Amino acid sequence: MFFRASSSRRRARALGAAAVALGLATVTGCSGGGDAGDGKLKVGLVASLSGTYKPVGTELRAGFELYLETHDNKLGGREVELIVADEGDGPPTAVPAATKLVKKDKVDVLTGFVSGGSVNAVLPLVEQAKIPFLGSNARPPVKNLEYIWTTSFMSDEPGRAIAPYIKEKVDGPVYAIGPDYQGGYDELRGFTDEFKRVKGKLANPSGKTTWTPFPKTTNFMPYFAEIAKTDAKAVYCFYAGKAAIDFAKQYAQSDIAHLPLYTAFVTEGSVLQAQGDAAKDIYSVLNYSADLDNDANRKFVADWTAKHDSQPTTYAMSSYDAAAVLDKAVADAAKDGEVTPQTVNKAIDGLGQIDSPRGAWEFGAKEHAPVQTWYLRQVRKDGDQLANVMVEDLATLGG
Repeated sequence: MFFRASSSRRRARALGAAAVALGLATVTGCSGGGDAGDGKLKVGLVASLSGTYKPVGTELRAGFELYLETHDNKLGGREVELIVADEGDGPPTAVPAATKLVKKDKVDVLTGFVSGGSVNAVLPLVEQAKIPFLGSNARPPVKNLEYIWTTSFMSDEPGRAIAPYIKEKVDGPVYAIGPDYQGGYDELRGFTDEFKRVKGKLANPSGKTTWTPFPKTTNFMPYFAEIAKTDAKAVYCFYAGKAAIDFAKQYAQSDIAHLPLYTAFVTEGSVLQAQGDAAKDIYSVLNYSADLDNDANRKFVADWTAKHDSQPTTYAMSSYDAAAVLDKAVADAAKDGEVTPQTVNKAIDGLGQIDSPRGAWEFGAKEHAPVQTWYLRQVRKDGDQLANVMVEDLATLGG
């Protein structure tokens, strides 16, 4: 394992001035009847612990749990009761899981959530309960941000970050492909919109992204055969979980294996070892790389590898950061008076810079999402194992 030097571009730009409007003092779902008092802080974590995105959800949970384990199971000095629920493959299972946490378990905050579709589906529940929603995976835009935050990123940002680089490096059209659900739409829209803005051309005959049915697509070979008929000089895609394993393995055996593959998430997490040599040389764009050289990341990597036979991922890191945000926010709320979901939400709005394994970041006022650096990585040998090795900074996005 090695670390690369950080650059000055990793410093997040200043947070905008607009403050978040706060709700009334009456709180639904707060332990202790509106003030946690001397009781525990109840945190509900919803993540895919079954289905296609089980590898992602498992790491979301593990990242949050790691922070608690290394901080005496306390956030802001308060004992934490973590209640975990299974999101499954999206809204049909995510909504009842979140409903139980809010209405029966009466959690003070919701975190986690793998799917952007799940986020949209539970928003009415969050708005009614008036509790902070601190998502730790990619999120689509939402209209009412009063209680909505993410420690990960907006779903269109990976594609936006890497599109100019691909335009510069690839001499010809690029084929865009992804899964037909909310996260896929957002991820690929970010790429295609930015790619067209910088005068790039798509190799797709329709001039638009090719969509694969989710979650039932396991055989990508027919899609690769169609790509081979085009004048594509490279491919850009977004897949995660089991679909990412299938995509990478089959790509390496296809007629387009010689085309450079640029991705968001395809090689991230435990899927990389499952992909094996099929993943070698694949490029990816993300807001984190395990070899970043900063104090927070060195501690995070050491704590993670002491418990897991793998390097940490952006999923684990973002959930770890969600716990770090709550740690600071609960402490700030306690300094100012009582700790309630609403006072914690207000404290999140005023946190400023977060010292993170990804590099320092802070919430932007426009989307309540991190202003952060995006990195280009490539799968290479790191000792005896394959790893996503940081190549260079790409852009600073967020707001």
